[in-house]
Amino acid sequence: MRRVIDDRFELVNRLGSGGMGMVWRAHDLALHRDVALKEVRPPDPALAENDPESARLLRERVLREARALARLDHPGVVTVHHIVDGGDGTYPWIVMELVPGASLAERLAEGTLTPVEAAGLGRGVLSALRAAHAAGILHRDVKPANVLLRADGSPVLTDFGIAAIRESTSLTATGSIIGSPDYMAPERIRGAEGDPSSDLWSLGMMLYVAVEGRHPLRKATTLATLAAVLDEEIPPPRQAGPLTPVLDALLTRDTAARPGPEELDRMLASVSEPAPAPGPGRAAPQDAVPPRQDPPTRQDAAPPGYAQAGPTTVLPTAPVRRPPVTAPPRPRPATLGTQEIRRRVRRGRAVAFTTALAGTALTGVLVWSLMPDSDTGAAGSAPSASDRAPDRASGGPSPAEEKEGRQKATAPAKNLLTPSAARSVIAELKPVMGGTRVTSFSLFDVHASAEAPVAKNKALYDVFTYRDGKATRERAGGTLMSGAKSVDLEKFNWDALPGLIRRADKELGVDEPTSHYVDIDPASPFDDYQPTLSVYVSDEYGGAYLRADINGKVLKKYPRNG
Repeated sequence: MRRVIDDRFELVNRLGSGGMGMVWRAHDLALHRDVALKEVRPPDPALAENDPESARLLRERVLREARALARLDHPGVVTVHHIVDGGDGTYPWIVMELVPGASLAERLAEGTLTPVEAAGLGRGVLSALRAAHAAGILHRDVKPANVLLRADGSPVLTDFGIAAIRESTSLTATGSIIGSPDYMAPERIRGAEGDPSSDLWSLGMMLYVAVEGRHPLRKATTLATLAAVLDEEIPPPRQAGPLTPVLDALLTRDTAARPGPEELDRMLASVSEPAPAPGPGRAAPQDAVPPRQDPPTRQDAAPPGYAQAGPTTVLPTAPVRRPPVTAPPRPRPATLGTQEIRRRVRRGRAVAFTTALAGTALTGVLVWSLMPDSDTGAAGSAPSASDRAPDRASGGPSPAEEKEGRQKATAPAKNLLTPSAARSVIAELKPVMGGTRVTSFSLFDVHASAEAPVAKNKALYDVFTYRDGKATRERAGGTLMSGAKSVDLEKFNWDALPGLIRRADKELGVDEPTSHYVDIDPASPFDDYQPTLSVYVSDEYGGAYLRADINGKVLKKYPRNG
């Protein structure tokens, strides 16, 4: 059915979705040109009905941001052509320049950048950020999926949909953090806003990923990633060469110690435009680091159109279904063991509580809202005095019971990454979910997680977990994004799993893997939107993965040093 917005913009096809809406390719019937049309809307469509004041503030914020962006004239910032505003009770559409080419996320899926290339790209993104910051706009979600690459390779910063006008922070919903946890600056997690240096941290993290091919702090869960960003030491880069001092300067948690934009541009220029080779009779400086010489692998044919936004987390005001993955998942570090997860959870909790006492209650809301109701008896938690010395008079456990408990606690968990175990997990989930169709599914060595449409309303979804032989409905999820796909887990050839894991161990360059896990994508945009199964292999330095179709045929490999 033909759909025209504002009697002028005919929707052609959907290009991608993000935390604050959906992007379409559209045809401008008045000017006879293709444009990108962003349908701005909250993650929860019920916002207008349940919280009209927040909906009004969101609409006001979006309009102010769009108008501010429309005043920017910079080649590195996507151009805003027009705003379609239907008035109160509606959400606006933003008409933007359609940038042909791939996103940086798509480019990095094919291989890393050299330090010289990354520095040049960094200067382009920095120039765009400086223009936005000068206009009072903070981006707040700088990441590879939000950087488009023109035909000449120059970057264009896009998706300011979750940006904030510096002077209107009150328009940000109270109690929520919007952004991508693995690229979010630590001060933003703690609730501080309004500092342009937070965008520079994100830029630094993006450049780290660009040259290293891995994210240094990404963990198996959002909470663990947030905790790592807050206080975990960042592993020194191994392939950054002359870019290393830039990364070290940007990825410091002391905001005052980060370089300013002018200094940062000079640092990047010294890498992207190295001094000429010394002439006869002149020795090269002893500390000079030669740039990497091997050329990067580039995409042979980048799909045209607006780059599709990567996953964006909105925490925690309303349950939100992440949009369908629109860039290949990047390799994630090793899956944490139970004790390590508990340790990180407690550490994240302590950080959140301390920050809340300091006056930034936002972080407390963020972290505590994600906590399980109780840690009592959890593996790795410190025993209380009563745990150490039970009161026999009050009915404490007998020595035999204590021994049995210790034996259960130390018994090795069943490995779920086998065909029979995977089918057992699905069989346990089936009656709890009301079927075997899912919109998201991850299988780890000792547990699994799934998101599945609600039987009575396919526009909604619930979150489920499997652990210790038991499947449970963890919580209500929220509203699915329009067009979200589901897939039947029973359709996958689980008998192919052992062979896929062996190939991952052998061919992905992770010499001594410490963990594996499987991730199901119901509709991979890089494989004609067919369902895929990805096998991740990791060690303490990061990981790599391969992607296969529903029958177990390998479609693409993303080795560690790809």
